[in-house]
Amino acid sequence: MHNANSRPSDPQTPPAANVKGVLRETAETLGLSVLLAFGLRTFVAEARYIPSESMLPTLEVNDRLIIDKVSYDFGNPQRGDIVVFRPPDALGQKDAFIKRLVALPGDVVEVKDGQLYINGESKPEPYIAAKPDYQYGPVTVPPDAYLVLGDNRNKSFDSHYWGFLPKDHLIGRAVFRFWPPDRLGDLN
Repeated sequence: MHNANSRPSDPQTPPAANVKGVLRETAETLGLSVLLAFGLRTFVAEARYIPSESMLPTLEVNDRLIIDKVSYDFGNPQRGDIVVFRPPDALGQKDAFIKRLVALPGDVVEVKDGQLYINGESKPEPYIAAKPDYQYGPVTVPPDAYLVLGDNRNKSFDSHYWGFLPKDHLIGRAVFRFWPPDRLGDLN
């Protein structure tokens, strides 16, 4: 039965209060999503791409990587890590670099006769493109610094050109390649 004082409700048209509620909830969800994405990218992990051949054959031009930005807050970088960092200030470059960390603070480093030596010991490097065709060192890595080299040793603008990497320039560690799909996987 139909009451003369009531209006029939139209199920197709939500009341204005419901529309405002839906719009508010959508705006809050979008705002929270943007905030979380910004927070994750800033403090936890971010995607990066490889712009050069300095890390061949390990990383190819246009590979896409996930960079872990928190593990160094809980532990120290390790020899062999692939790291992303701000270049030393003296280089005047803004874009981040990516290289392999080969020597830690206090290590004595030398490259001679195509071989890397750390603290007088020859280090096998199955990941490099070719043996280095240069001589370097011996040098001692200072406290709070690292020595980083590209895997494409003879075509990499790295520590053997510009010196030591200050610890506070580290952004994070490359951990996973997500592009291209046929090379998807862990970088350790």
